[in-house]
Amino acid sequence: MSITNIQKITKSMQMVAEVQIYGLGSLALYEKADIKVPKDKKKHLLIGVSSDQGLCGAIYNSIAKQMKSEVATLTAAGKEVMLVGIGDKIRTAFKEVGRKLPNFGDTSVIVLELLNSGYEFDEGTIVFNRFRSVISYKTEGKPIFSLNTIASAESISIYDDIDADVLQNYQEYNLANIIYYSLKESTISEQNGRMTAMDNTSKNVSEMIDKLILTFNCTRQTVITKELIEIIFGAPALD
Repeated sequence: MSITNIQKITKSMQMVAEVQIYGLGSLALYEKADIKVPKDKKKHLLIGVSSDQGLCGAIYNSIAKQMKSEVATLTAAGKEVMLVGIGDKIRTAFKEVGRKLPNFGDTSVIVLELLNSGYEFDEGTIVFNRFRSVISYKTEGKPIFSLNTIASAESISIYDDIDADVLQNYQEYNLANIIYYSLKESTISEQNGRMTAMDNTSKNVSEMIDKLILTFNCTRQTVITKELIEIIFGAPALD
């Protein structure tokens, strides 16, 4: 494959990344309810969000690094940790898979798998890359809570008229919303990372092409000059 063709490919991938930017989600429930987990609750669910696609730099290394750090901290605190990885990049570090581009249907499947896994967590953290600007992102973690933890929170228990089924449905729906939010934020960061990486690659390829053309022209000029010198100095000998 020629350097010019590589440049065409990287520019095409840059254009694709630019049009695949998605919107934001919501974490209003956990931000306003001020939910606190009782100290005797030991089970922690840790979710990492990445992607199946590459060519976007090393933006997911920070997620794996933060997850490993949190596992060490939680384990040292005596907590039992369950790891869930969404995307091939996290699977590389934690052997978990999430193969589809994010949509709410996929999010629902993820939530059902979590709820039906048999692991009864008390609190959890979802780690993902949050979009900040076209040139930056921030790796951060957001809290998630089990139904029992939410139901036992003082700020929730004061509402006597909340039906248990309604609270369960709301908890499951908000869990799906938070995961969906993290998937979208991660996708934004990925596409911007890919766009930046491909733009830098395209610029580097352009510079390489210019240098190769200059080298080629200089070499050709040297050969032509050498041949002219040989012709000029060889002409008297023919006479």
